[in-house]
Amino acid sequence: MSASGPLPSGTREELIPLKEPALDISLAQYDSINNGSGVISGTGVMESTSNSSLKSFTHFVPSRNIAKSINRVSVMAILGISTILGLSVLYGLNKGQTFHKKEPIGPYALISRQEGEDFFQNFIFYEGKDSAGSNGYVTYVSREKAEKDGIVKLVSGQSEYNAATDENSDASASSTTGSSEWGDGIPAPEEETYVYIGTAATEEGPRDSIRLEGLQRFNRGLFIIDLKKVPAGCGMWPAFWLTDEHNWPINGEIDIIEGINYQSEAKTAMHTTNQCTMSHETIGHATGWWDAVVGVPNAQTGLPDMTMRFATDCYVYDSHQWLNQGCVAVDLEDGTMGQPLNEKGGGVFALEWDPINKHIRSWAFTPHSKVPSNLRDALLTAGNEPDKRVAPNTQEWGLPYAYFAIGEGTDCAASHFKNMRIVLNTALCGSVAGVRFFMDCPIQHKEFATCDDWVKSNPKEVDDAHWLIRGIYVYEREW
Repeated sequence: MSASGPLPSGTREELIPLKEPALDISLAQYDSINNGSGVISGTGVMESTSNSSLKSFTHFVPSRNIAKSINRVSVMAILGISTILGLSVLYGLNKGQTFHKKEPIGPYALISRQEGEDFFQNFIFYEGKDSAGSNGYVTYVSREKAEKDGIVKLVSGQSEYNAATDENSDASASSTTGSSEWGDGIPAPEEETYVYIGTAATEEGPRDSIRLEGLQRFNRGLFIIDLKKVPAGCGMWPAFWLTDEHNWPINGEIDIIEGINYQSEAKTAMHTTNQCTMSHETIGHATGWWDAVVGVPNAQTGLPDMTMRFATDCYVYDSHQWLNQGCVAVDLEDGTMGQPLNEKGGGVFALEWDPINKHIRSWAFTPHSKVPSNLRDALLTAGNEPDKRVAPNTQEWGLPYAYFAIGEGTDCAASHFKNMRIVLNTALCGSVAGVRFFMDCPIQHKEFATCDDWVKSNPKEVDDAHWLIRGIYVYEREW
C-alpha cells in the first residue's frame, strides 16, 4: 500500500501511525483487548474499557515487533525439535541401533595363491648378503642363478592328503584338533607338484640361498603354508614370516614358523617397539605356552641373570630378554618342526592376524591327517572359480597353540603391526643358529669351532636340507 494520501478509517496504520513508535504488548494484553476488557494507554499501560467504547475497532493486530517475536519463537521451536531429532539419530548410530560401522568381519575370501608353476608370481628374489641383524652365512641369489644351480625347481610327489587317508585314517578320526574322517570331502589328486627350495655350496664359503619377498602388503589376514619338508639340521635357520623391513621394528614383525638347528617344536614370535606385552592368560585361548628366558646378562654387572622368566614382551630391546627375542609362543606338542616334522610328511601351518577380533593366532597341523576338514577342503579348492571354493573357517579348527591379544583393552596396540609382506628364506648360522651352535650342535662343535666353519665344510646334512612346499595361501575377511 502506498504511504502517500489519506488512510482509510479504522485501519491498523491509524491505530499505530507509521511515524510513531510501535507499542509492544504482551499476548495477555492482546487477548484482553480482543475480549473488550481493556485498551492500551499512551504509556503502554493496560486500562479498563467497555465493549461499547471499542465498537469502531474491527480487530486489533499486534505491532511488528510482536509479530517478529512470535516468528522467532516459532523458528527456534522448529530448530530445537530438529536438533533433538538429530541427536537422537546420532545416539542411535553410536549405539549401533540405526546403522553399523562397516568392518571386515565377514567370511574369508582368497586373496593370493602360490602353487606349482605359479608359485613365484607374487614374489621377488632378493639378491645380496643377509641383513645385518640376522647376519646369516649365506648369499641370496637371483631366480636365474638359483634355477641354474638347481636350488629352485618343481618336483612331483604323492599327495600327503592321500597318504594321510591311506595310512593314518585312525589318527584322523581321533584327532582333537577339530579334524575328522574326511569321508565325502574334496578328493585330493594322487600326485601333486611341490616347490623345491634349497641351498648350494660355494668356494667362498657362504652358501647360495633363497630369500623370497612378497609383492603385496597386508594389514590383516589368514596366512597359510602347506608343506612336505622344511630345512632342518645343524646350522639351519628357515623362516616363513611377515615384516615391513624398511620400517622395522616400528611396523612390527611376525614369525609364523621359524626353525633353528635341531628345534623340534613350532614357535610363533612377534617383534615390536615398546609397550607391547602379552600378560594375558592363555588358558582357554591356546594349547601352547610362552618360551622361557634365562641367563640374560645383567645390563649393569654383565653377569648372567638366572631368574626364570617367560618371553612375553614383544619389545625387541627388552632388558630382561635376549636382544630381539620378542614375545614367543611355543607349541607344547613335540614333532611339529624340524626333522620330526619331515618324517611325518610335513603339515599345514596357519596364522590368523585379525585386529577386529583383537588377536593373532597360530596353528600347526601335522601330519596331514590332523588337518581339519574345512581347512583341507579350502586348500584343495583354492584353485577353483570363486563360487566353487570352500572358505576357511578358523572356528572349526580347534584351539590354536599360540594366542596373542592385540588392540583396545589389551597391553599391545594393534597399530604395532601394519603394512607387512610375506618373506620366505633359508639362512644359515648367523645371530641365532650360529650363536646357539655350541649348545645345539655339541657333536659338530667338537670338530668345528664355529657354525660358519661347519657349513663351509659342506656337510651332507646341510646339503640335503630344503623346503618342499605345496602352496602358500592368503585370505582376508570380506567387508
